[in-house]
Amino acid sequence: MYADALKQHGKIFAVAPMIDWTDRHCRFLHRQLSRHALLYTEMIVADAIIHGPRERLLSYSPAEHPVALQLGGSDAGKLSEAVRIAADYGYDEINLNVGCPSDRVQSGTFGACLMRDPALVADLVAAMKQVSTVPVTVKCRIGVDDQEPAEVLPGFLDRMIGAGADAIWIHARKAWLQGLSPKENREIPPLDYELVHRMKRENPDVFLGINGGIADLGQAAGHLAVMDGVMLGRAAYQNAGLLAGVDELMEFGAVEKTRTADIDWLKLRDTMMAYADEVIASGGRLHHVTRHMVGLFQGFAGARRFRQILSAEATRPGAGVEVIAAAFAAVDIDGGPRAQPEEKRLAG
Repeated sequence: MYADALKQHGKIFAVAPMIDWTDRHCRFLHRQLSRHALLYTEMIVADAIIHGPRERLLSYSPAEHPVALQLGGSDAGKLSEAVRIAADYGYDEINLNVGCPSDRVQSGTFGACLMRDPALVADLVAAMKQVSTVPVTVKCRIGVDDQEPAEVLPGFLDRMIGAGADAIWIHARKAWLQGLSPKENREIPPLDYELVHRMKRENPDVFLGINGGIADLGQAAGHLAVMDGVMLGRAAYQNAGLLAGVDELMEFGAVEKTRTADIDWLKLRDTMMAYADEVIASGGRLHHVTRHMVGLFQGFAGARRFRQILSAEATRPGAGVEVIAAAFAAVDIDGGPRAQPEEKRLAG
């Protein structure tokens, strides 16, 4: 997949894996906005795949491709078994989480705390590669706690490259495993883009992507001038309309603005209504779909009312897809987004 994408576009744009956010319904919405963006699942723990409800955890719409499965774990045998199981579901990539700083992840001795043991991570990657039929990649931080990123990151990357990792996505912040919440770890540790850029310059033949604090496609284009890939998280989720400019960015290397005006909003409405109907018919609730849609109309007149309708009405027992129609009707679609002050731009 990486070779094909790089051959076609030269670069990769991805939407970051985000726990409680990038579930299958979120990814289906994002795919309607971009054909080319690489989409990631939430992190799924290897034990859950082995012992839990596999179909619920791993199934997804074929429309989501290209889609990557992110795994959490620190046991080579369990991760290998999870990769074998996931093979039946046809993911385009398997990614190992070496960046999540939450207490729950630390208690399982995986996520960002694995940055302290690059030899173990290399063993995990090698074991996953041995059984995987698709690329195996790593998503990491630049360091943790008292580590000096400029000292530890080069060696960490060398280990991953030696283990055969097909790509490495680097969140350009250190993680503090004690004293900061996961939310604070996404905001407080300073970003060090230059270090990540330097890693790419020093490893010209290795796919390296960058993540962390990237707020819009203009910033993404700046990173793509140096990096092989760019990954947006919160910005892509909270202002999903910006994804409408991704295909232009990938095809032409630049985008003048977030092209929300070019979206066929009525087609999107109808597609999401049909999709939500299927979800409800299979036992889900409307809110499972619409909770990912509330950020669609950032800057549009009527956006606040759109959010209110989805937030209040979609959660009611028995709510149907007419709620989506009512929410869209509240927005001045033809008016397009208004310019936003610089300080109100979302951080990704």
